[in-house]
Amino acid sequence: MTSEITLFVNPTAGRGRGAHAAQPAASALRAAGFSVRTVLGEDAADALVRARAAVEGGTGALIAVGGDGMASLALRAVAGTRTPLGLVAVGTGNDFARALGLPVREPAAAGRMIADALKCGRIRDIDLGQVGDRWFGTVLASGFDSRVNDRGNRMRWPTGRLKYDLAMIAELAGFRPVPYRIRLDDGEVREVEATLVAVGNGSSYGGGMRICPGADLTDGLFDITVVGDCSRATLLRVFPRVYRGTHVGHPKVTVLRAARVEIAAEDVTGYADGEPLGPLPLSVRCVRGGVRVVGP
Repeated sequence: MTSEITLFVNPTAGRGRGAHAAQPAASALRAAGFSVRTVLGEDAADALVRARAAVEGGTGALIAVGGDGMASLALRAVAGTRTPLGLVAVGTGNDFARALGLPVREPAAAGRMIADALKCGRIRDIDLGQVGDRWFGTVLASGFDSRVNDRGNRMRWPTGRLKYDLAMIAELAGFRPVPYRIRLDDGEVREVEATLVAVGNGSSYGGGMRICPGADLTDGLFDITVVGDCSRATLLRVFPRVYRGTHVGHPKVTVLRAARVEIAAEDVTGYADGEPLGPLPLSVRCVRGGVRVVGP
């Protein structure tokens, strides 16, 4: 592996933490003997072009500095290649970094861990979710959770997990279960009234909400969590349990497993890794070994 690696930086992640995190992460990597170049973009599209150019140019690794949104953008540059991805997680949710066992909001520690992993060859293949030309590492959300995500992304205050808790309470007032059509692999279409359908490659979203607690990044399958036609009172009791992953024991919650999922519902937007994908219907597939990652 070449000793030249690329830092892929979002300077606005975590209210400016991305810019501040790049320096200690770079310092830790340089101290370990790596040559580090930094990629910034004028916007997301420009940043992606630059990251892809670094990958095509043979960089030894692409290290994304930011949150889950930056990780999602980095996946578009490295998915399907042999270039490993590392994460210096300093965003709001940081669920992909948690899934990989990487430090969160500790850029120097993340840089040291990544440097050590690269030197020792601790690089592994994990699965990715794919929707069209988009990739995701954690969870595709649709329904009540995607509305919470949308509202949370618009909120300037507070930050972290509390933001999503408050967004959830705000969305409860007007939300109703909607009719979904779900098809798993080559099976028949299931029609269900559901509050949300979450397709998990990883286990959590929203800063530690373990919506798909049994999801495994290496088994070639999604865990699909379907929360049925809950009343507001039931949802208010059940949804906070996602932080422990114990919601899956509730009778209104069903967990399914499949390598391909088609989900459809009216007036519902899909989010993956905290980023909007677009309105349903969406067709999702699990790509086994879709990306190489650096980690503990």
